[in-house]
Amino acid sequence: MAGPASPPPLPPWGNALAGATGAVLANAILYPLDIVKTRLQVQTKRKNTDHDSWTTNDTHYTSSLDAIKRIIEDEGITGLYSGINGSLIGVASTNFAYFYWYTVVRSLYLSSQAVPKPPGTAIELSLGACAGAVAQVFTIPVSVITTRQQTQPKGNKQGLLNTGREVVHSDDGWTGLWRGLKASLVLVINPAITYGAYQRLRELLFPGKTNLRPWESFFLGAMSKALATVVTQPLIVAKVGLQSRPPPARQGKPFRSFLEVMSYIIEREGPLALFKGLAPQITKGILVQGLLMMTKERMEILVIVLFAYLRRIRKFKLQQMADADLHL
Repeated sequence: MAGPASPPPLPPWGNALAGATGAVLANAILYPLDIVKTRLQVQTKRKNTDHDSWTTNDTHYTSSLDAIKRIIEDEGITGLYSGINGSLIGVASTNFAYFYWYTVVRSLYLSSQAVPKPPGTAIELSLGACAGAVAQVFTIPVSVITTRQQTQPKGNKQGLLNTGREVVHSDDGWTGLWRGLKASLVLVINPAITYGAYQRLRELLFPGKTNLRPWESFFLGAMSKALATVVTQPLIVAKVGLQSRPPPARQGKPFRSFLEVMSYIIEREGPLALFKGLAPQITKGILVQGLLMMTKERMEILVIVLFAYLRRIRKFKLQQMADADLHL
């Protein structure tokens, strides 16, 4: 049984910096998987009466490997990195906001307890959901723009700002930048499940251990993310459908809700299609989460050292100022 939780060694911004850095590094390494899972999730099967193309890219991918092969053939290696700048900005901002608010709300909860003790699973999930909701409200515009960039047809690729203007000049106007917000707010259960499961598994498998080894952090991160991804995959598919261009069969008519996206997919492909792209989603999620938590643990140590060094410098300068005042 784990002992009482010790006070966090880092201020909220320190945890946020460590988490954001780990997330950016992990997502940059595995970005091609993000392109593949997005392309797979936006394609829909045609009815026999349809004469429109499968997707916004006029290409149907049969698997993750087929998607990689065709993207390279059609767009070159750079096609696997479409929209990476916006994606990494979104990853950095989302994770910084998430880890900052998660640290804040968790610290507030622990400080409110008469006898400090690790929060239970339900409380851990609630704290994660609160932090995720706050983060999503501020960072979803970048997610919308990145999804549009990832699904732009060959020959119609645009930069971050131009894609943003395209969204703003659409029928939705400025509100288009927050398209899929409701689905995103529901999806805060994904990081909530992930980090809630991570904390619980850590307490169960490595009780009382302050600093985990890299492979231990990776294992916990991978297991917790796999669980969260399977549970929330239908909502992830619906969110991508909301934020991307509508399929040609809808003749430019955008989806209005994630329930409409899900109904459209089920009508054409059946309920199992709500889990399309699950393989690259889980693969990417497991690897990213594993690398993120492994990197975050190391970054936390570096930030702690940096924080201690800055405090020593500040203390030394204050001492010098006090000594100088004494000699006046």
